[in-house]
Amino acid sequence: MSSTPRPRTRRLTVIAQDPGVRIDGKILTTEVDVPAEEFAPGPRGYRVRVIDYDTSTGTLYMPLQYEPLRDGRYIDPFKEAAARAADGELLDDPQFHQQMVYAVVMRTLARFEFALGRRVSWGFSGHQLNVAPHAFADANAFYSEQDQALVFGYFRGADGRLVFSCLSHDVVAHETTHALLDGLRERYTDPSSPEQAGFHEGFADVVALLSVFSLKDVVKLLLDPHHLKGREGGEDLIDPDELTPDKLRDSVLLGLAEQMGQEMAGIRGDRAGALRRSVKLTPLKPTDDPRTYSKMPEFMEPHRRGEILVAAMLNAFIEVWVKRIERLKRGRVVKGMLDLQSVVEEGSDAAEQLLTMAIRALDYAPPTDLQFCDYLSALITADKELVPDDTKYGYRAILLESFARYGLRPPVSASSDGSWRLFDGEVAYDRSHFESMLRDPDEVFRFIWENREGLDLDESAYTRVISVRPCRRMGPDGFTLRETVAEYIQMITLRAEELQQFDPPINIPDGMPNDQEVTLYGGGALIFDEYGRIKYHVNNRIRNVPRQGPRLEYLWQFGYFDDKAETENVFARMHLQRALNLPSTSAEEF
Repeated sequence: MSSTPRPRTRRLTVIAQDPGVRIDGKILTTEVDVPAEEFAPGPRGYRVRVIDYDTSTGTLYMPLQYEPLRDGRYIDPFKEAAARAADGELLDDPQFHQQMVYAVVMRTLARFEFALGRRVSWGFSGHQLNVAPHAFADANAFYSEQDQALVFGYFRGADGRLVFSCLSHDVVAHETTHALLDGLRERYTDPSSPEQAGFHEGFADVVALLSVFSLKDVVKLLLDPHHLKGREGGEDLIDPDELTPDKLRDSVLLGLAEQMGQEMAGIRGDRAGALRRSVKLTPLKPTDDPRTYSKMPEFMEPHRRGEILVAAMLNAFIEVWVKRIERLKRGRVVKGMLDLQSVVEEGSDAAEQLLTMAIRALDYAPPTDLQFCDYLSALITADKELVPDDTKYGYRAILLESFARYGLRPPVSASSDGSWRLFDGEVAYDRSHFESMLRDPDEVFRFIWENREGLDLDESAYTRVISVRPCRRMGPDGFTLRETVAEYIQMITLRAEELQQFDPPINIPDGMPNDQEVTLYGGGALIFDEYGRIKYHVNNRIRNVPRQGPRLEYLWQFGYFDDKAETENVFARMHLQRALNLPSTSAEEF
């Protein structure tokens, strides 16, 4: 065996955005780093297994097989074709499609694990996520927990050419995020509010869009696609007038799935660019009702509801980026122009910070009945824990202002700066074993049960600890934060007439029979410090009447209790309805 250390990463060629985004008529390709491993044919690795079977035609494509490590290097079989700009070879080669989905899925997984400081499991009892790049002939792509898979469809565009959803970086990253979020917060697919359903879609869009900014060569090209802005002494320059908030909102960088949007528009006979451009959602005026969007029927649909979250996040990103660009203007300016590479670096750093905050916030979010206001406090808390001093760029203040423009403010239980309040309840630690509580759900359950009064748990409800996750995170100053995140849920099933026994009573939705069986959900996330003491208890009580009432009303109104399609994959149905611009007959059936 060779004593030479094997590489920790390998570089693979992918399409940077999607085939609809081109420079001088050529698609944009780039190389991305993914964790190195020895592939089986597929490619098939320790976390991802590409199975290229087309159910519409009954075709099983030949799996991609890589050459073994040679002279300390891995060979990318598509690097040469990308260098030649041989678009046809890449777009029409099923094996390149196999590499595309593998690389983007693994890259997204690695990004989550970096942000959270631990390994991240899928939302099913298995180690490998199946990925089918040519699963069916349909304008859709979705995550299926039942199949333990991401499945990508294809369809004929307006010009008769096949459009492959697996070739869109945004679409693959979006669907991968669904699978990862399902592993991190499995109860976010429970029947709940429109915002919990919308969070799955909005969060997946945020991850997909901000991930692109780590591809600095791509960002540079898309900001200055034809090198028209200027050059001085070998440096690419850009006019600051091209970097206004409005022009950045219009850029291809902040539109999701350009090719899918263009082709679906052609099929429908209308005009459109990206599949979604949530960043341009109109902010509310100070005099508007904060609930304006939540009252509009179209925002009951999960993708549309999720766009509120995406708009708040991406407009905060633009504000931070523009603020960082303003700092550049105080430095070297050549004939009124800015160094393009520096502008790209500032955008990449801003996106990196916000994406890290967005992912880490999941640990500080309640495990059930998530509202966007809860997620906002989770964002502020996650950043405050690692970056106490936020004065340089003011990420937290900008996020609070951006969310407020869409009617979203921290819940009343949060502290004055928007973060969660530190836990100050009365609990006993003397019967708990600290080492076991770092990883053992039974030990955490014992602690919870012993302290059910101090934690304000409902004794009559079914209670279960569903995860215990030790974390080790590194701050920008080198400071290491060690925490343990334990997640528990509570459930109680009763007849509708029993809702009146709550204090205050929960209103029975109009038309619901008294003997209708309903389930109420509650739960919390306990964040322990490195000494086993509770820092935060982020919870939604099962007897939270102001939330449970509207939740039941929403589910009853949109037909959840009809039990019409419990076996239907809701991700599949939602994505298809949204892509085709079809009206939803019911809201998210999570």
